[in-house]
Amino acid sequence: MNVMIIEDEAKAARELERILLSLDAGIEIVAKTDSVEDSVNYLSEHPHPDLIFSDIQLSDSLCFEIFDRVHVRSPIVFCTAFDQYTMNAFETNAISYILKPVNVKKVSAALQKFNEMKSVFEPDKASRSIQSAGSQLKYTYKTTLLVEQGDKVIPLQVKDIAFIYLDQTIVKITTFTRQRYFFASSLDEVERMLDPAYFYRANRQFLINRAAVGSAERYLSRRFVVKLNVDTPEPIIVSKAKATDFFQWLEGAG
Repeated sequence: MNVMIIEDEAKAARELERILLSLDAGIEIVAKTDSVEDSVNYLSEHPHPDLIFSDIQLSDSLCFEIFDRVHVRSPIVFCTAFDQYTMNAFETNAISYILKPVNVKKVSAALQKFNEMKSVFEPDKASRSIQSAGSQLKYTYKTTLLVEQGDKVIPLQVKDIAFIYLDQTIVKITTFTRQRYFFASSLDEVERMLDPAYFYRANRQFLINRAAVGSAERYLSRRFVVKLNVDTPEPIIVSKAKATDFFQWLEGAG
């Protein structure tokens, strides 16, 4: 089993590695990173591990930024000295939340939970589970968003949206007719409102409509630049790690 450790305290990372190897000789630590940037770079350039153990407060930011920037399917065990991030953690692929200090008992329980749940993270079985659940429950996505333009609140048809852009902390919507609006929500929340068959989270800043995609051009380090049929405030870069997922979406959403 391939495991990645994200931890900015070298001593804590070594201790976690020692515990993992003592519990399961079949574990291989494929990467140890100590920051958001190092973690994003690794996950963008390498196959994703079977399991990730991650501290939350890293040297440059909170670890959740990693999972905003890279689409990670691996299950995650969070290890932290703080308990106020529980809700944030379980908005990701979290399967366990360990409060430091880490010890054999806590790590063993997390590994046991992983073994019980790992079929959920296997694509074929997960697909069957989703299809089965979908036959019983259908989620209704938004067809209209209430957007702001000056002092006005306007009902905007989702099908008219070309892309949604996160400008620092402000969410901005651009339509196919190049109308621009503000939306009082986070980009993560907007993403959950819209049908993923038609809207794709290209990266941390862009949520794009398939109907707006004109082309995708090869870029540096096996990444792609997505060109839309309307102007964007900056290039839309799809990472190497997300490229396959992006093209599957682009081909299958129509």
